[in-house]
Amino acid sequence: MTADEILSMEHVSVTLDDDLATPVVDDVSLSVLRGECLGLVGESGSGKSLLLRSILDMVPPPLEMTGSVRWRSAPGEPLLDMDRRAARGRDVSMIFQEPMRSLNPARRVEWTIAEPLRMRRGLRGKALRENILTLLEDVGIKDPHRVARAYPHELSGGLQQRVMIAAALSTQPQLLLCDEPTTALDVTTQATILELLQSLQASRGLSLVFVSHDLAVISEIADRVAVLYSGQLMEVGATDDVIHDPRNGYTQMLVGSIPSRRAGEAGR
Repeated sequence: MTADEILSMEHVSVTLDDDLATPVVDDVSLSVLRGECLGLVGESGSGKSLLLRSILDMVPPPLEMTGSVRWRSAPGEPLLDMDRRAARGRDVSMIFQEPMRSLNPARRVEWTIAEPLRMRRGLRGKALRENILTLLEDVGIKDPHRVARAYPHELSGGLQQRVMIAAALSTQPQLLLCDEPTTALDVTTQATILELLQSLQASRGLSLVFVSHDLAVISEIADRVAVLYSGQLMEVGATDDVIHDPRNGYTQMLVGSIPSRRAGEAGR
């Protein structure tokens, strides 16, 4: 892993546009290194997803984002202010929590993947079709021809999430934002999706930001972890350090909530 930052967020806040300017994310500064997975962890409502969406200017009104997001397109180049809307689906792609809510139920899978290939890479005809099938194969789908012609409701939750990952990878991004992509899946499928993301990260040299409320999941995939509570950054560090030697009281409670095998055996 290189220490070259690919993304830098400085003093990012998300506030409710009301008389009190209520902060939902409060003055967070974080960086993402090239080739690493940064985990964002915290309980529901801590501001994880809003912080992730602020990277791509996807914070819904009446919320407003302030602060700076800077991007480095290649090693050795300077960090520049990020054109966040232009970066969507080009430099940065996003995987959402519930694939069934993100996939168009009236469209076949091939349409979902074809749309960014047409818009961002200008592919048509045979090249478009070949890229769709290749992307489905890359995410571990063994029958890409059948899946490409399927509607979302005809697929399992795991296959739906693989389709969403394929669509996110279609524009060859450098950074993949993962907004709790395994939360709606069963434990076995969750494990296979985590393995898939790790494999894709290694083979494509991707950087990841992975959001979860589950520190056990974060411990499986993240190189570094940032802990959020009530919109504020509590602690940042190498995942092993944060899990085995947490410095913040809230982080200590999160770590203490991870089920242990020994505790399970004691309860038998």
